[in-house]
Amino acid sequence: MPEVIISGPEGRLEGRYHHSKRANAPVAVVLHGHPEHGGTMNNKVVYTLYQAFLSHGFSTLRFNFRGVGRSQGRFDRGEGELSDAAAALDWLQTYNPNASACWVAGFGFGAWIAMQLLMRRPEIESFIAVAPPAHQHDFSFLAPCPSSGLLLQGDQDKVVPSEAVARLAQKLSQQRDITIEHQLVPGANHFFHHKTEALAAAVEAYVTETIRRRVPQVAE
Repeated sequence: MPEVIISGPEGRLEGRYHHSKRANAPVAVVLHGHPEHGGTMNNKVVYTLYQAFLSHGFSTLRFNFRGVGRSQGRFDRGEGELSDAAAALDWLQTYNPNASACWVAGFGFGAWIAMQLLMRRPEIESFIAVAPPAHQHDFSFLAPCPSSGLLLQGDQDKVVPSEAVARLAQKLSQQRDITIEHQLVPGANHFFHHKTEALAAAVEAYVTETIRRRVPQVAE
């Protein structure tokens, strides 16, 4: 997991990147939780998402938003962080110009940013949003949501009400041409304490199934 420095809108962005050995490997960028509430790229949920993509051969990037760790700048309530995410995706695509697919994933605040990013970047084919703060932020910009994805949450989450995420999933599921999956991880709280293995299993199963559906099946 070599350290990388990305040129962001407000200066350098500190990241960790793994380049797949597979030709034309898919790419994924993983976004962390709220910078003012301890969110960093080294959060266990973010790291679990990162490792899940690595296990499927993705070239994968996670990074610190502006003002976090060694990333320059200061918190910008989402607008600047969206620009950071776009710059990170640009960097990732520069090193992977022939990527077979592009995914974005995020946790909490990062899930909100991830879903805004996919509205701006049509090359993003799928998303994973862990505990998206649907009670706190307006997700009406997903009109329509351009990509299929997974909404994932612990059923013991005391930070993000499960009812808010369920309503978001139901709303998005009414749209045509995409499939939205909504899963609850039994016994997991907002930070998936002692449940990161269950989180990884859910993510890896979703990625596996999505890849399987997109690869043409050869008739026997």
